[in-house]
Amino acid sequence: MARRSRRNHSPAFKAKVALAAVRGDHTLAELAEKFDVHPNQIQDWKHQLVTKAENVCGAGLGETTNYEQVQQKLHAKIGQLTMEKDFLANALGPGR
Repeated sequence: MARRSRRNHSPAFKAKVALAAVRGDHTLAELAEKFDVHPNQIQDWKHQLVTKAENVCGAGLGETTNYEQVQQKLHAKIGQLTMEKDFLANALGPGR
């Protein structure tokens, strides 16, 4: 049996297959044959969909504020470093 080259599937295709697996209308073997994907890969995509679904439904909103806090701290640090650079540039004079 010849080995098939590695394929990269789009996120839309993965979601489509995972949703079909979650629905449960067909067995994994049927879905694997229909979409030409190994059943273990379908199970992996299904597991990823189920575990990450809470982020889609709003449970991940706390993470957004955490990113905003980190961003504010980084902007403050940039401002501080800019002020220190300007101070040192003025203290050393225009020739340096």
